[in-house]
Amino acid sequence: MLQVKILALKKPQRYAVRRTVMAAYWQLQNDVALPPLQIEEFTTSTEIMRYTPVTVYPSLVINERLVCVGRFPKKEEVLSWLRDAFEALTATINQVTRR
Repeated sequence: MLQVKILALKKPQRYAVRRTVMAAYWQLQNDVALPPLQIEEFTTSTEIMRYTPVTVYPSLVINERLVCVGRFPKKEEVLSWLRDAFEALTATINQVTRR
């Protein structure tokens, strides 16, 4: 499963980032059979500060890796991050099954 965490205090910021993530996921889904996507939204300063001190603008975490801080990511960037996360997940699964 690909886990995405959207960190933002304001709902419109979370909505914009969520739409970008979903658009990138569906585009990538056309090329590769991706695992399900789980999106969580972190909405309080306390939750957000576990990942970054930047709370004014949105940040993005994919599979526990902080990939974007304090700005709105572009769809092309999210595509790349999701692809990297999928490849890392696949590599981990392959290592486990070889044992």
